[in-house]
Amino acid sequence: MKVLDIFSGSGGFSLGFKLAGYNIIGAIEEDKWAAETFQFNMKDANVLIGDIQKFSDDYLLQQFKDNKPEIILGGPPCQGFSICNKDSGNFKDIRNSLFQEFLRLGRIFSPDYLIMENVPNLVNSRTKSKYSILKIIVEELENLRYHVNWKILEATEYGIPQIRRRLFIIASKHQLKHPFPQPTHYLPESGQLDYLAEDLKICPTLWEAISDLPDIEASEGEEEMNYDKKSSNSYQTQMRLGSSNVYNHVAMKHTKRTVERFASMSWGDSLHDVPKHLRPYKRNGQGQISEKIYDQNSRCLHPHRPCHTIPASFYANFVHPYKNRNFTAREGARIQSFPDWFVFKGKPTVVSHKLLEREGRLAEKHLCQYNQIGNAVPPLLAQAIASNLMEEF
Repeated sequence: MKVLDIFSGSGGFSLGFKLAGYNIIGAIEEDKWAAETFQFNMKDANVLIGDIQKFSDDYLLQQFKDNKPEIILGGPPCQGFSICNKDSGNFKDIRNSLFQEFLRLGRIFSPDYLIMENVPNLVNSRTKSKYSILKIIVEELENLRYHVNWKILEATEYGIPQIRRRLFIIASKHQLKHPFPQPTHYLPESGQLDYLAEDLKICPTLWEAISDLPDIEASEGEEEMNYDKKSSNSYQTQMRLGSSNVYNHVAMKHTKRTVERFASMSWGDSLHDVPKHLRPYKRNGQGQISEKIYDQNSRCLHPHRPCHTIPASFYANFVHPYKNRNFTAREGARIQSFPDWFVFKGKPTVVSHKLLEREGRLAEKHLCQYNQIGNAVPPLLAQAIASNLMEEF
């Protein structure tokens, strides 16, 4: 079936469907670097770069007139729901958010499936007048004559070495018997019943996901490198299929003091646990130690457990369990289940988006490699959904 991915980012959602055997015909993405990544890895796709709200119905129909999508994927940014940033109780306001674009493409293409991904908290989100936003979404899709199913899926249950929960909504022209895939993996420490675990595999750990990548210190690495070790488990073998090199494996250029800070940390430690003289300085504080500590930054992760959720800014969130540095983009991609042949375009990191907005440098505002990886749907999770959907055809 033909798949169109809107709000596509770098293409994790589409990649999962491609791995399951679907035909990725196109994508719509506003960010130039993310769109470049998508196009580089999905060479046959028609990638439209720009604000989807500015593409008319006629223009979109013309772009895909010979390749009508049968499945539309999308993860409208959660801030696009008006309730998230305006605390509005106006139903029309919510429907006029970026979710409205998802509905609009459903109307003009009438695909067999509309599949949406978003944050789990959307389930609990309410308008100012206490009306469920999820219910609004379901009602709008039902108004287009779709059957609607939704569920929160946990990435570790599908073999992804990362604790990551995401909401998926599947709207289909016909009723689905089993809209969501059954788990294939489990975590031993989760208390999974033995008789269930017999049919499941153990989810890979962080170290099982990345230990075969080239051994580099802070400031080392290249955008393209040779493997220097053999794979040591099935996950690594799976990630290396189709690739003869490692891409995007460049370590951050940390200061000597930052390296010393990371060297003082043990697994599970955050900035609260480092000696005070190694804590971050105040911004413009002329060498004064900051009293503000952000636990979400610089946490040294345990190698023999799944990784914490990879966010868009994970270059500053996590410390490598054995190296005195943050993760590389490729290590994050491995944790997200991107195969090694998938190359991320654009710069590894960029200046803070807030700073660029403040200084009016909007032309420099792009999604860097880390942003693209952290924002993505894990491809193996998307593949599980895609493969399960094939059973319903």
